[in-house]
Amino acid sequence: MFIPSAKSKLSLIVLLVVSIALFIWVDSSRTFVKEKYYHEKLAAAQRMQQAMDAVKGYRASQNVFIDEQNDPGKTGLIGEKETLITTDRGSLTAKLTTLNPNLAAAVVAMLKEAKLHKGDRVAVSCTGSLPAANMAVYSAAAVLGLDLTVITSVGASMFGANDPQFTWLDMERFFNEQGIFPYRSIAASMGGGRDLGRGLNLAGRALIEDAIKRNEVELVHEVSLEKNINRKMALFTQASDKPVKLYINIGGGLSSLGNSINGRLVPPGYHRYVSVKNIPLKGTMFLYAEQGVGVIHLLDIPQIASKYDLPTAPDPIPQPGTGRMFVDERYNVTVASIALALLLILIFTVIFFDHKQLKLKEEEINI
Repeated sequence: MFIPSAKSKLSLIVLLVVSIALFIWVDSSRTFVKEKYYHEKLAAAQRMQQAMDAVKGYRASQNVFIDEQNDPGKTGLIGEKETLITTDRGSLTAKLTTLNPNLAAAVVAMLKEAKLHKGDRVAVSCTGSLPAANMAVYSAAAVLGLDLTVITSVGASMFGANDPQFTWLDMERFFNEQGIFPYRSIAASMGGGRDLGRGLNLAGRALIEDAIKRNEVELVHEVSLEKNINRKMALFTQASDKPVKLYINIGGGLSSLGNSINGRLVPPGYHRYVSVKNIPLKGTMFLYAEQGVGVIHLLDIPQIASKYDLPTAPDPIPQPGTGRMFVDERYNVTVASIALALLLILIFTVIFFDHKQLKLKEEEINI
């Protein structure tokens, strides 16, 4: 191991000072560069914020109780733990994470990755479980001018849109009336077990039917999950002559996935191709994938947040346009390269002269 001699102390001090100066020089070259599709991402995040503000104001005007422990932002988008139309367990952390309006920017990134263009038709399956994620998709689609064909499963898991008087269909109509989103579902099923409301009591199923009726959409309620899937595929096909360019699944609706296990077989995000092998019951997502249609799968919210650098369950809720999806921190490569070269030259120079002095000292001792 090489130990510098005492005579090299001054050189090492100079080297330290120069290193600090070079670090400061490189740091001063740092710039903040707008990411790709910056304006579309920002517009989508702002649209989602507008929708969130509208819901918050509306729920406040109706004097609806909001549990501030579960919904610290008082958004009105976090439902109760249990209601008559609660279909399943749900993660409060995941649902709080979806309240970030910049989730809409992440959806823009996925849609751009799918190479969609204005006017392209997208089939969407959503549930009441992740209303803010639904809003993120609608926001991104509206900014990009996409044509959505939506079918909803009304039931919601814990902390979702499980207020029987303000289901996702009611929110959807509210947004449409306020001019925030141009999209409304063409049909709806109950959701829950077998997509037929299994697990809910008679009162819960009746409340879902009431929500579907008052929002004037077709009820999909066949004798089995398989027939519900087939009916939804037929409705998607009949809705427009334009071909479906992309399928988006939001949440864990069984008619979209086939069964809950299938939802875990596909990682979250955009997929140009999805393997449909060894899937005994294919939901609408897999039936479209079988036709060669690309898929965006929005189910595992923590993974999506990690991939797009979104905070988990943020409090306070971030403002639109914040995060690395919008602006990236970069350094001048030329400046960094010059600084590295100068530092290496100085280091080797100090080592060279120190070795030379040590060698001369050894020769003097030997004489």
